[in-house]
Amino acid sequence: MFMERALLVAERGRGQVSPNPLVGCVLVKAGQVIAEGWHDHLGGLHAEQMAIHDAEEKGHSPNGATAYVTLEPCNHYGRTPPCTEALMWAGVKEVIIAHEDPNPTVRGNGQTVLDDAGISTRIGLMHAEAAEQMHGFLHWCSHRKPLITVKLAVDRTGSVDDRSGASTRFTSQGCLEKVHELRRDCDAVLVGVETVNRDDPQLNVRLVPSTRQPLRVVIDPSGRIDAKAMLLNDGGETMVLQNEFSTLESLLNQLGDREIQRVLVEGGPTTVRHFLNAGMVDEFFLVHADCVHEKPLPSEITQAVLEGAGLSKYGELVWGEERVEHYVKSASAES
Repeated sequence: MFMERALLVAERGRGQVSPNPLVGCVLVKAGQVIAEGWHDHLGGLHAEQMAIHDAEEKGHSPNGATAYVTLEPCNHYGRTPPCTEALMWAGVKEVIIAHEDPNPTVRGNGQTVLDDAGISTRIGLMHAEAAEQMHGFLHWCSHRKPLITVKLAVDRTGSVDDRSGASTRFTSQGCLEKVHELRRDCDAVLVGVETVNRDDPQLNVRLVPSTRQPLRVVIDPSGRIDAKAMLLNDGGETMVLQNEFSTLESLLNQLGDREIQRVLVEGGPTTVRHFLNAGMVDEFFLVHADCVHEKPLPSEITQAVLEGAGLSKYGELVWGEERVEHYVKSASAES
């Protein structure tokens, strides 16, 4: 119950803390929650520090409390002092941890430090749930490359565009808001130059609250991007790369070096197929709109194609008026 609350509290930092992970902390005394905290923004208090501050603000002493925290407390100086020191100073008697910190650049041994200080620790409670919440961070820690999420919308025939006229959106407003939530959760949005020149998209977050904007990445091997494109002239950060699609590995390494942990690919079928053929897609949202294009552009991306790329259907969602098939990389493809 208390760790479940810590995971829920951690969600308050979503879209605001990358490259740090989402973390939540709940302080419990005599079976009652006395305070809670979360990592809210880069440079701000960490979850444990906020929870201790929250307890003091409410007139509760954290001395003798049990801390439920979704990620192993840090034991290094970064943007803030170590959380292990804060927990020791506060007199917390026990720390229950959902997931160990795998970041190789930290190697803080937070659990060991707490144990050595006489604070009882236990790790692994709701481990899988914490891992799912921090998926992008954990993937980057393991591979030093971003997690690749794809979103592609099709009509009832599997077409991605109606070539009978100018480009228009064919999904509902509610679906668009869900896409903006997805962009908020990603560090970068990637498309090919054809999408920019055809749709002139902004590829930013406008319809949901956000404290930051994703990096826009455009693959343009032949230097054909329209100089008047909005994403080149709106003041946001855009990378236009002349990488060939055969060098996707190099691109992901470059983005990983910038601590880009999750990339949303919103390009057309050609761009998407390059990522699928390279086996680089970790998650796929296939959006089905209830319309039929007059002059269709077939995506040729079917469930069989997705399964051939190592993805398995995880479930179905509803975004606004649209049905969405959600695929994730299967365990066999990850090994």
